[in-house]
This record gives sequence, structure tokens and C-alpha cells, in this order.
Amino acid sequence: MKKYDAVVIGAGNGGLVAAIRLLQGGAKTLLVEKHNLPGGFATSFRRGRFEFEASLHELNDFGTADNAGDVRVLFDELGVTDKIEWIQIPEAYRVLSRAEKLDATMPFGVDAFIAKMEQYVPGSRPSMQKFFDLAEEVRLAQAYSSSVNGNTDSKVMVGKYGNFVRAGSYSVNEVLAALKMPKKARDILNAYWCYLGAHCDDLSFVHYASMVNRYIRRGASTPKMRSHEISLALVERIRELGGDVLLNTEAVRILTDAQDGGVAGVLLDDGTRIDTRHVVANCAPHVVFGRLLDRVKEQDVRATNARKFAGRGLTMFLGLDADADELGVENHNYFLYDTMDTAAQYDAMRTIESNDVQATVCLNRADPDASPKGTCMMYFTTLYMSDDWANVTPENYFKTKDYVANKMIDRFERDTGAKLRGHIEEISVATPMTYARYCGHPQGVIYGYESQYWDGLMPRLQMMAEDHTVRGLRFAGGYAMRLSGYSSAYFSGDISGRQTVGDIKREG
Repeated sequence: MKKYDAVVIGAGNGGLVAAIRLLQGGAKTLLVEKHNLPGGFATSFRRGRFEFEASLHELNDFGTADNAGDVRVLFDELGVTDKIEWIQIPEAYRVLSRAEKLDATMPFGVDAFIAKMEQYVPGSRPSMQKFFDLAEEVRLAQAYSSSVNGNTDSKVMVGKYGNFVRAGSYSVNEVLAALKMPKKARDILNAYWCYLGAHCDDLSFVHYASMVNRYIRRGASTPKMRSHEISLALVERIRELGGDVLLNTEAVRILTDAQDGGVAGVLLDDGTRIDTRHVVANCAPHVVFGRLLDRVKEQDVRATNARKFAGRGLTMFLGLDADADELGVENHNYFLYDTMDTAAQYDAMRTIESNDVQATVCLNRADPDASPKGTCMMYFTTLYMSDDWANVTPENYFKTKDYVANKMIDRFERDTGAKLRGHIEEISVATPMTYARYCGHPQGVIYGYESQYWDGLMPRLQMMAEDHTVRGLRFAGGYAMRLSGYSSAYFSGDISGRQTVGDIKREG
């Protein structure tokens, strides 16, 4: 038996940050990870002469040294910013939609974004300015809520963040309509909805506004050596602070105390028992309550099953033997839609046959040296809003992968005019089955639980105390209180790590 103040299960983004926060708070900490590499989705892999980024399109809200976003501030506090070589993303996004014949490329910077929107949609400036003003109030209200671990004072919320409170229970489209934003401007602004995995009739305005505001206001960055560079820097920092890291080691059971039902230890796959009263789980509550925890309350099972899985992921990676200019790939980040009616688009993304949506990135547009001279790399991502891949038989699995890959390439060439076929040197397709196998996520979900009215960003942040139902057990990562996404996962680890330090200190 070995003893630690806290054990972090899973070396994904949230777990890595939680471990650092625990160590900075003076807790003796062990991080266990079943894979032989840290990072979870935050990693890279090689095919031939290409090193592909596994998942990161851009790191939101990082900013620069003189225009630091909240993620950069967090990384500064963790002591990892200078361990990573950063590259700035050139523009925010390009969105193309067939039904509306829409083609818009949007820049970073609030003033530049509003000015560009005014060019595309004359008369949109007043409503866009109101949007960013309200979105900044949302960001400040969230910062206040995080600073008090969700124990907000209603007088402070109403007095300082009154517009945030007023908008808190409305969807994206409801608030944008109230701001009298023209439809075409709403369509362009809503392009990023698929990165949160909920359509804009349902998606909480404060959640979407928070993300878009941070993204446009601070710009976006990416590590030169892929997201795995971040993961390695975080592990290095854990070890610098005296933490222990066990890779190739699976936590198979969270042991509980017979008296209060709280955490008593962790059992590893080699039979080792770790004595601890605190666990931060960087994995899905479905996994924790369904397999890991040895005593489970009915209320936790019911609460977990009430939540809705968000998008199941598929990504196609291409290594091309020509550079982006030669291929006609003009931008870093593309959104290709059938329609800007997000609810209709969401429904079409339920099945393999009807889903024709993609978010596509050419990393060489941010870093020309990302691949060998005269080549470029692209990755194409889509979501499935149901478990339709479970209907694919083993005999048809590779045929279905080929069908989706061909559909994605055809779509990109038709919509953008680029010419990719004939230049594909390497191709790899990760389906929901791949993600389920690699990270153990149910159904291959890559976006955690869907952001809904009752289970969105602000309800989770404000309900952190009530959600803490098992003494000593907290969650980090895409399924936790900040929902999915790189930035959100880092912040969830920050919150859960600091909360656990507080729990330990209260116990004496």
C-alpha cells in the first residue's frame, strides 16, 4: 500500500492541470494514466513524413504577452507558458453554407471583426457592438463565479453583472434576436456552434458568447510541436513540483469508506492499492459511476444518466504532396455547412448518410514549416449527434470509413475550389470507435455532455457544491463543470485541483 494526499486519474488536459494545482497547494499527488503517453486527445501521431495534430484546431483565449487571455494567465501561474513554442493563428474562420450561398472570412480583434461584419452585412454594427459588450460582461461574471468556487453572492451578480443575469436563461438565437441583429450577421456569428455541439435554438447564450468573445478578443494560438508539446510541458512541471506520474497504469477501482461512503483509495491494474481520501477523475462520470466506484448512490446514477452525450467524433487526416498555395487551400480554419439553420443542420448530423458537415484545418496556414517543404497537412472533423456508428457492422466498417472520407474530400473541393485528389500521400481516419478505444469515452463522444438549458455552463458552475456528492471525489476534463474544449478542460482542472486542496486543508 502507498499513500498520497490525492490521486488524479487520467492525464488528459484537465487531469494534468489538476495535478499541478494540487502540488502547488502542498498536496502529495499521484497521476495515473493507462496510456503510455500523457495528454489524452492532446497528442500527435506520425504517418510517413507527416506528424499530425490529433485534435487541437486552435487554443482559444491564449493571447499574447501584451494581450494575455485567461488561458495564458493560467499557464503563467502553472509555470508552463515558456516551456512551449507558440504560433499565432492568422484569422478566426471562414464559413461557407450552401443554402444561404454564404462565404465569409472573419478576422481576430473585436473592432476588426465588427468592421468586417459591417462590410458583409451593412447596418449590423450597432447589434454587433452590443453583442461584444454583453459577451465581455459574461466573461467577467464567469471569472467572478470561478473565483468564489460557484458560491456567488446574488447581490453582486445583480449589481455588477445585471445584463448577464438577464441573458442567463436564454438561447443564442433568442438573445441575438433581442439585440436586433440581422439574420445574415447572426448566421456568420453562429458559425462556431458545432465546436460546442449544440444548435443555437438550444445552446445557452452565455456559453456561446463566452467562447466567441474570448476567441475573437484575444486571438488563438497553437503550439509549434502540436498539442503534445503542451501535454509534455505539463508533465514536466508535475515532476518539477515533486509529483509522481505513472503511465501504462490503469486505475481499475475507486475504493470507498464503509462509514461515510467517501473516497478511501484507488486500486491499480497491477493490484497495488493507493491509500488516499481524494480523487480527481479526468474521465466521464458514466465511467466512474458505471465501472470505477465500488459503492454508487442511486442519485448519482440518475443524475448522470439524465445528461445527454454531445457529439461523437470523426476526423480524417491528410498528408498532401503539394503546398497549400498549389492546392488552392487559402485559409487555416473552414466551416462547411449545408444550411445556417443550426437546428436543421444538427438534425442532419444524426446519421452517417445525412451528415455532410465538416470543420477543416490546414495547419500550414498557421505554421508553413508544419510539414516538409512542398507539402501540407489537413484534418477534417465532423460530429454525429446520435450513436449511428454503432449500426455499422464489422464487415462494413472500412467501407464506411472510405465512404465518409470520399464525401469529405468531395465536399471540400466543391465548396472551396481546391484540388486535393491526386496529391494525397497519407490518409488516416479516426471514427467514434477509434475515440472510444483510445480514450475510453462512451460511444466515442469527444464533446462530453451536451450543453443544455438545465445542464449548461452556468448551471454547472453554480451547482458545483451540489454536484459534489461523494466525499473526496471531483471531476475534471470535458465532462466537468466547464464542459468540453481545450480551454474549458484546463480551467476545469484548475477549479477541481484548487477545490481539492481546500478539501484537504479543511480535513487538517
